[in-house]
Amino acid sequence: MRLPAIVFGLLFSLLAMAGVEARNYGSPQALIKSLYADTIDPAEDDAPSPYSAYFSEALNESLAANGDAVDFDPILAGQDGVASNVRLTPPIILGDTAELEVSFRNGKRSATLFYTLVRESGGWKVDDIADQSGDEPWSLRDLLGQ
Repeated sequence: MRLPAIVFGLLFSLLAMAGVEARNYGSPQALIKSLYADTIDPAEDDAPSPYSAYFSEALNESLAANGDAVDFDPILAGQDGVASNVRLTPPIILGDTAELEVSFRNGKRSATLFYTLVRESGGWKVDDIADQSGDEPWSLRDLLGQ
C-alpha cells in the first residue's frame, strides 16, 4: 500500500522539477520581468548561455554555435552591472511573435533594448535582443550571424 504512494510522490516530484526547468511564461511581460528579476548563475558546461532557460531553441542553437561572437551581457547591454528601474512597453503580439521595449538603468547609464519573443513549448521565449541607439547598434541575432 505504501509503494503506490511512494511512486506517486516520486512522479509528482519529477513533474514539478520539469516544470521549474521549463520556465514557461504565459505572457511576454511575465517572461521579461522574470528575466530581469532572476539571479542568473553561471552557465552550466552544456548550456550556451546563463539565460538559456529564457531563450528560444533557435537562439540557444545560435549561441552554442557562435557564442564567442558575443563578448558582453546582452541583457544588460554591457559587460556587467545590475539593471534597475526596469520598465516595459506593452507588447505588440502578432500570432506567435511579440515585440516590446525594455528600458532600465545600469549604474549611471540608461539603456533601451528591443526584444523579439516567440511562443514555443507552451510559453514565451526571447528570440532576439537589439540595441538600436548609440554609435554601434546591434542585434544579438546579427552578432551570431543569423
